Amino acid sequence: MSEITIEFAKQFSDTWAQAWNAHDLDKILSHYTEDFVMESPLAAMRLPETNGCVIGKENVRRYWSQGLKLNPRLEFEILDVLCGVGYVTIYYRNKSTSKRVVEVLHFNDAGLVDRAMSNYSE
Repeated sequence: MSEITIEFAKQFSDTWAQAWNAHDLDKILSHYTEDFVMESPLAAMRLPETNGCVIGKENVRRYWSQGLKLNPRLEFEILDVLCGVGYVTIYYRNKSTSKRVVEVLHFNDAGLVDRAMSNYSE
């Protein structure tokens, strides 16, 4: 997906945040490819053997399932959405921890996320 409009980016981020805020793991994962790659400092901390890189939807499912259990009050508030060539960047606040997060999501030609990188404040 080479050209991404701001309308697409905003609609995607709204749907994405709603799925996370509902803690609906199947709905969350519906946005991602089977061979999805997630890079995150939290993954490095919780799953040290990954060096922060979780590969494959089923591995990401296990990682995110653990995260949802550890943070049952998790709720995201979108602060801004940016778009680029093949990418959407979502800047949000995790209301349960007050941490600010930036998710950089790369989309394949089918409109699904195949790579993502998370960056956290403090």
